[in-house]
Amino acid sequence: MPTALIVLAAGQGSRMQSDLPKVLHRVAHAPLLIHALRGAEGLSPERTVIVAGHGGDAVEAAARDHDEGLVVVRQEEQLGTGHAVLRARAALEGFSGDVIVLYGDTPFIRAETLEAMLEARRDGADIVVLGFEAEDPGRYGRLVVEGDRLDRIVEARDATAEELGVRLCNSGVMCADAGLMFDLLDRVGRDNAAGEYYLTDLPGLARADGLTTRVVTCPEVETMGVNTRTDLAMAEAAFQAATRLEVMATGATLTAPDTVFFAHDTAIGRDVTIEPHVIFGPGVTVESGATIRAFSHLEGCHVSDACVIGPYARLRPGAELDRGVRVGNFVEVKAATVQEGAKINHLSYVGDAEVGAGANIGAGTITCNYDGVFKHRTVIGAGAFIGSNTALVAPVTVGAGAMTGSGSVVTMDVPDGALALGRAKQVNKDGFAARLMARLRAARARKTN
Repeated sequence: MPTALIVLAAGQGSRMQSDLPKVLHRVAHAPLLIHALRGAEGLSPERTVIVAGHGGDAVEAAARDHDEGLVVVRQEEQLGTGHAVLRARAALEGFSGDVIVLYGDTPFIRAETLEAMLEARRDGADIVVLGFEAEDPGRYGRLVVEGDRLDRIVEARDATAEELGVRLCNSGVMCADAGLMFDLLDRVGRDNAAGEYYLTDLPGLARADGLTTRVVTCPEVETMGVNTRTDLAMAEAAFQAATRLEVMATGATLTAPDTVFFAHDTAIGRDVTIEPHVIFGPGVTVESGATIRAFSHLEGCHVSDACVIGPYARLRPGAELDRGVRVGNFVEVKAATVQEGAKINHLSYVGDAEVGAGANIGAGTITCNYDGVFKHRTVIGAGAFIGSNTALVAPVTVGAGAMTGSGSVVTMDVPDGALALGRAKQVNKDGFAARLMARLRAARARKTN
């Protein structure tokens, strides 16, 4: 049976105290909306419809940046979850199959949980609701069940004292045949405390028609919704905790797990060692056997096997490190390919460059890549030796096996095997330092007297 998704992402999120649409606030460097979509993509949905409202243009741009095939519709007037789902009807015209309603501010629902809901549908349930046992039910809607059947969903503001004592809560996620869902929504009214069309009225209507309703449950953490900055911080903590465990379970060593932070797409190989206080931005792959030393920051880069990075290193977007490369303390690499076995051990900037295999980059080396308007490229050949405090003024090429003298400013290409010296001739003035210091001390004495 084909599956479609409707992702509700129209809310303003006033409690976030932000001009940014709530679903675009980020966890692990990705918008909440993208987390919600990624969790459901394992179902291989035939269609996905996002219902946008507040900040709709920005929400649509983020959705299309993730997947051009997503359909975005607008809910200009927010009249409740039922009304929002109805806005997706036209986009699902001609679709025959099951629809799952998800929420753009609920980022952690797993594909396995959604698969369990579809399995309940295949077992004969007409409507399936995702529930969870809440430690503190608070303002959650309550699921009132009879045996294994769902009788109704009661919003907290409309619940009796007895119903408020129920701990089985509604996540808001619902699954049903598309035609049935829209037919039932046409019958939903607004006679409630909020004056809204509740999606949660569907199970009661279905039961009145003699249809079967079921509840599938999941851990409470999966249903975590983000409504405030505090919720956002809790979601970040939950993501990081789960990812650290996953990374260690698949064969990496984290010597101080609580101090390491991953992005939503970080890929870590087996036998990787990650020391304390390492941060991964988006787009990082670290292959097996690499070591990331303490206080390093990586983003948009690829680290091959047996590399050693840091401590205090920064790899920026476009850094491509081949096998066995060493990038040491206080080194920054950006938009550069560093080939096998090359070393950039300390206090250097290598940007917009190509570093050949086995090259050695001395301390304080700078590739001067930017002229104020354009970026220019530096090429360093295999086995080259760049002396300490060398400034390579791009565009420039240092040939294979070539050398630069320490303190040189290199403005012309250096042939293979050549030595480049680009510094002023040293001049020693005998006795001048002593005479100068005597004059300075005398001047200071006159000033203080």
